[in-house]
Amino acid sequence: METANEIVEADLAYITSTLSAEFDALRGEKLLIVGGAGFLGYYLVQSAVRAGIDVTVYDNFMRGIPDWLLGLGGVEVVKHDIREPLPADADFTYLIHAGSIASPTFYRNYPIETMDANVNGLRNLLEYSKANPVRGFLFYSSSEIYGDPDPAHIPTPEDYRGYVSCTGPRACYDEAKRYGETLCVNFARVHNVPVKVARPFNNYGPGLKISDRRVIPDFVRDVLNGRDIVMLSDGSPMRTFCYVADAVVGYYKVLVNGRPGEAYNIGVETPEISMADLAERIAGLGRDLLGYTGRVVRQASADGDYLIDNPNRRCPIITKARTEVGYAPTFDLDEGLRRSMLWYAGNRVAEDA
Repeated sequence: METANEIVEADLAYITSTLSAEFDALRGEKLLIVGGAGFLGYYLVQSAVRAGIDVTVYDNFMRGIPDWLLGLGGVEVVKHDIREPLPADADFTYLIHAGSIASPTFYRNYPIETMDANVNGLRNLLEYSKANPVRGFLFYSSSEIYGDPDPAHIPTPEDYRGYVSCTGPRACYDEAKRYGETLCVNFARVHNVPVKVARPFNNYGPGLKISDRRVIPDFVRDVLNGRDIVMLSDGSPMRTFCYVADAVVGYYKVLVNGRPGEAYNIGVETPEISMADLAERIAGLGRDLLGYTGRVVRQASADGDYLIDNPNRRCPIITKARTEVGYAPTFDLDEGLRRSMLWYAGNRVAEDA
């Protein structure tokens, strides 16, 4: 079996080779990645640095400073809260705004901070890009902007307008992302800022801390601790899951090749599986790879808001990203989960901030 480091090396090699044209376009530019210490930053930063791109990371380190970032050469790391204006000496030609809490457990604990990062923080970056013309800008929105789509809009295209609560426990994230997209569209139209929007659909894999409280690291943590996998629902909600190496390729393709003011679903269209099926797949991988002997059990969450406004199904149409930016995910779910399990086996402890 591969080690966690071998998994990362293979993923980074895949990303850099698949993005050879896009990284050629970024080489010689100055790339800012806001929120680069987070889950998606793990491969966004490492792949760009490996490709010889000039990378700066801004992060407030609200959820800790990861060891991988501290030990990474070739990147400038700056403690900066994007809710504040950019430093006077900021000098960038490409920007990626990934600076937001994305785990429901944590953004419900920090709702105002989550809104501020996605609205005021985004506005700071857009104003900078207006005053200092940049060549590319990527804003991370979310599949959460669609809310809980009706069955007629699943799989979901980019032109679906959503069915979203503006006052529920998830609204701080969902509505901030929706308003953020509105900001992007209008800065593109009025000020010609080359900002593009990515809507991630359930990304997972290396870099997503085992303490993140999202479903895959939660299930894997149960496996690694030798206890039953606990589902905090009836197991019926359906999702598609996109392995992070494929997702990061998609994000850089949107940054470089996307049309300003446009949004792109980044995920996979199949398989759409239930949480019960996901739990059984992870349990089976645990048995095959690690000798796991537990089972899958159902249990009600102690958090009364845990399932409020949780979408019943989430599945994208990715035709727009395929045809316009050349996005073509390749990892199937079983391989992505296998790689994730092995990575978590080497990263069993993470700061729970």
